[in-house]
Amino acid sequence: MFGTLQNYLSGIQRSWSAADGDSLASFISLKDKHIMNRNLYVESPENIVERILDPPIDEIVSAHLKVLYYLGMEKRDFMQAYRQQSQCIQSVVKMLQQLKDENWCLPIMYTTCLDLRILAQKCEELGSSSKPGEILEKAADCLMSCFRVCAADNRSSDDDTKRLGMLNLVNQLFKVYFRINKLHLCKPLIRAIDSSTFKDSFPLPEQITYKYFVGRKAMFDSDYKSADEFLSFALRNCPRNFPRNKRLILIYLVPVKMLLGYLPKKQNLERFDLLQFHELAVALKEGNVRKFDEVIQRHEIFFIKCGIYLLVEKLKFIVYRNLFKRVYNIKQTHQLDLSAFQAALQFVGETDMSIDETHCIVANLIFEGKIKGYISYSHNKLVVSKQNPFPPLNTVS
Repeated sequence: MFGTLQNYLSGIQRSWSAADGDSLASFISLKDKHIMNRNLYVESPENIVERILDPPIDEIVSAHLKVLYYLGMEKRDFMQAYRQQSQCIQSVVKMLQQLKDENWCLPIMYTTCLDLRILAQKCEELGSSSKPGEILEKAADCLMSCFRVCAADNRSSDDDTKRLGMLNLVNQLFKVYFRINKLHLCKPLIRAIDSSTFKDSFPLPEQITYKYFVGRKAMFDSDYKSADEFLSFALRNCPRNFPRNKRLILIYLVPVKMLLGYLPKKQNLERFDLLQFHELAVALKEGNVRKFDEVIQRHEIFFIKCGIYLLVEKLKFIVYRNLFKRVYNIKQTHQLDLSAFQAALQFVGETDMSIDETHCIVANLIFEGKIKGYISYSHNKLVVSKQNPFPPLNTVS
């Protein structure tokens, strides 16, 4: 740890002269051990910093030292720290613009942007703004200023281009937009990455994070096949020594898979403490509406907290589909009286189900392609196809 401010600044100048981006990033990271050194808590460090450091790194370091000052106060001032970190990002943008045809400085951008997002989140948690999400939204504007510089760097060679930093920033922006529930702002970022020549050569950890968020967005857009593809990529490539991350991916992948007709194995769910989905799968397979409702009610808080309650509710139509398939297998006829479906629904817990509501459920299942057939209203019957009247869910478009 640096004993004095001068030693700390001298170390930064050496790293700057050597164009050592990783070393410089640690010097200005709020996760590095130097933040515990009270000698660095300086309210107005500009004079000494400018004497030792070259521009543009001097402005970045001055802002960082002010952040340390506000975080090191007896009563920490997170809002002032956030403001200084925002100033730090503005100086990083200047640095990116000045260092043309060079990208060794990208780690500095990654670190300062991460710290800005974390500080913004802390301010939101403390209620530092009267309007929820306002601070994070302003933080996203700062991150976008870095993104624009990176995305516009078309003249540099592939090895030196700042476009290699785009995905890291996109992932930071995704985390903000998902937190403030502004998913529509993800669309232009997704287009930028999908059209990038580097989309398959970004670091694998960044690709995993990207696919996780894009998969979640596809899920909310009801594009379940794309959600399955993206989330499966994230799960497949997530290292084994990150079980918490694997669990996060599975929380969204499992219900998506279930909507596509794939039921999870109990041992896999047990391994990641997600047996809530096993109970759902059992009810789904049996076509047991009562059991399905009981599972949802029992684990309601979990589903709401994870943001998948409405998604899980959509599984109810698969429960209906499986129940009606059982009725079809018992009756062994292609002309099924709708009152038989009504009786089945009442038997499994929908005690006040009317014939009109039964019609509505069957019509929706036909519309979604889960049943092949049509309703004969004059005869109050469901006439199903003689070939594959209940197609496998994974073939339903």
